Amino acid sequence: MSERKVLNKYYPPDFDPSKIPKLKLPKDRQYVVRLMAPFNMRCKTCGEYIYKGKKFNARKETVQNESYLGLPIFRFYIKCTRCLAEITFKTDPENTDYTMEHGATRNFQAEKLLEEEEKRVQKEREDEELNNPMKVLENRTKDSKLEMEVLENLQELKDLNQRQAHVDFEAMLRQHRLSEEERQRQEQEEDERETAALVEESRKRRLLEDSDSEEDTTPTQPQPALRPNPTAILDEVTKRKAESWERSVAVMAGPVLLASPRLGAMKNGQAAGPAPQMPSTSSLSQLGVYSDSEDSSGSN
Repeated sequence: MSERKVLNKYYPPDFDPSKIPKLKLPKDRQYVVRLMAPFNMRCKTCGEYIYKGKKFNARKETVQNESYLGLPIFRFYIKCTRCLAEITFKTDPENTDYTMEHGATRNFQAEKLLEEEEKRVQKEREDEELNNPMKVLENRTKDSKLEMEVLENLQELKDLNQRQAHVDFEAMLRQHRLSEEERQRQEQEEDERETAALVEESRKRRLLEDSDSEEDTTPTQPQPALRPNPTAILDEVTKRKAESWERSVAVMAGPVLLASPRLGAMKNGQAAGPAPQMPSTSSLSQLGVYSDSEDSSGSN
């Protein structure tokens, strides 16, 4: 495997590395590298936003006469994605960051500015304490007072947590469950009452409709109290049929039938005896049978 990859090279016994000519390159020569934008920036030429992490084909060079604790500082050249204007930034090993140099402005660097401000305040304080012992005592007093306030706030938070720890969560859940059951029971009772009210209302409406229908049909049916006597009705019908029969017979038979004592009595309104009970209600057949029976009784 090592022979196939040719990791080891053969050096002859008379090999002298000092005889190899050295390539002379300028110190400020540039290399083409592939990198990503280290921070958000905005182009000064066209106003295009370039976001952190966008990839570029950049040119890299070493900054001359600048270093930090022996570490070289590099400069990078990129082009705007819209107007192709040149943007340059360089490394900042002191703050472990990058510094915008030309062609764009850096955005969203509030955290960096805050850190720089804190460092500046700290440095000013150290300078004041270096030459003024009273300032040292004052700063220590302020620090101790601030520390006591922080401890008091922490103790209040602990007490609050302890008070909340004594709360019976099971009782609270039980009370909530009971209140929920009571609310459901009340809702169920209200539903039942509403249902009963609707049923009662529908029943009353049905009774009213039935009573109205009975009132409409009652006049067509004869009332039992006002019903006349059947015998009187029969007598009236018999009288009417007799009169019509008398007129018809008088026209058809002449004075022979009118001489009959039964017809004379009926004409004068005198009763000739009780009428026989006949099953048929036909006036003509009834009167004919009646006259025949009277004739037969008179002959006997």
